Amino acid sequence: MEEVRRGYVQVYTGDGKGKTTAALGLILRASGAGLRIYLGQFMKRSLTNEIRALRAHFPNVSVRQYGLGRFIRGKPSPEDIEAARRGLAQLRRAMLSRRYDIVIADEANVAVAAGLLPAPALLALIDEKPKRVELVITGRKAHRRVVARADLVTEMREVKHYFRQGVPARPGIEM
Repeated sequence: MEEVRRGYVQVYTGDGKGKTTAALGLILRASGAGLRIYLGQFMKRSLTNEIRALRAHFPNVSVRQYGLGRFIRGKPSPEDIEAARRGLAQLRRAMLSRRYDIVIADEANVAVAAGLLPAPALLALIDEKPKRVELVITGRKAHRRVVARADLVTEMREVKHYFRQGVPARPGIEM
């Protein structure tokens, strides 16, 4: 497979469902094309069904999670901030390693909005992106400067969701 000649910065944001799912769809497409992918998930630490599937069927995808496995309300703890900082450093090393064609910073927008990472750290990641690497940043509340710096921005907007009628997240569909 021919290497990606020019990588862009994609942002999937908004309050609607489907930001991580869009990134997973890109993983599926890129895997079929023989590309190598790094998926770094901020604020997450659980063996979800998508992680099980990636590990079982996609050997060209490296998956790392940088969360501590707890929901953050209000001001994040120093431990949560340190986990996000270490995760960003790990994701940056992966991006610069020349081993990956696509690097996905899943929920990095939320990490910035929650105070786990400063916006300038995410902007520095964009600035350091090698020319051939596609960088994908997901999560609600994308910082306006990240949106301005990206090449492609998709905003997921909720029009209607059965969650509002009390339907819980379902295995294989939402989780």
